[in-house]
Amino acid sequence: MSKVCVVAGVGPGNGASCCRRFAAEGYSIAMLARNTEYLNSLSAEVDNSLAIACDVRDPKAVVSAFDQISNELGEVDVLIYNAGSGEWNNVEQTTIEGMESSWQTNTLGLLVAGQQVIPAMKTKETGAIVVIGATASLRGGANSTAFASAKSAQRSLAQSMARRLGPMGIHVSYVIIDGIIDLERTRAARPDIPDDYYLQPDDIAQSVFELTGQHRSAWTFELDLRPFGEKW
Repeated sequence: MSKVCVVAGVGPGNGASCCRRFAAEGYSIAMLARNTEYLNSLSAEVDNSLAIACDVRDPKAVVSAFDQISNELGEVDVLIYNAGSGEWNNVEQTTIEGMESSWQTNTLGLLVAGQQVIPAMKTKETGAIVVIGATASLRGGANSTAFASAKSAQRSLAQSMARRLGPMGIHVSYVIIDGIIDLERTRAARPDIPDDYYLQPDDIAQSVFELTGQHRSAWTFELDLRPFGEKW
């Protein structure tokens, strides 16, 4: 039986590229997202894949999705938590709903998804959980009140998971995306930005794949990914 990789938060960027990259290595892929139209289109392209409509803000939906994955594909070997949307506003304009939604997407969803895969990984004493984060997890911008605070909480949760689960053979890592990802909508929004300032989704997926294959004698927890032209 092939290994199983779950990608939570699949869109036409990191999520899709991670699905393709792990499928190319023979993994069965479970892809979770709210956009069923895109999800089904990608699933038709990726061999041995299972598309599940799931809003990670809803714990019951997450539990149900992982039950389906277990029944149809088997135990999860790799979880890539790529869900990461949030409200972008300053502290005066941030809404309660936006704050809650940002936290549910980035932090609560990770907690619940992680809890579904940990038992089997503990039994096998192996497994990988990769969380796709952002520079906002390290510093809050004036207009990222909800998003940055949620990402900061997500990073702290990933640290807690890594410290708890590492001795059990489960590698938890946090990938900080520092830059603009090359997508149609980002190109349209910022046509003035040179190519050197864009992160390529396939290259992000390659780095994620390499993380999951690290020997436990030299595990990475936090990995910064930024394009050549990014100032930091």
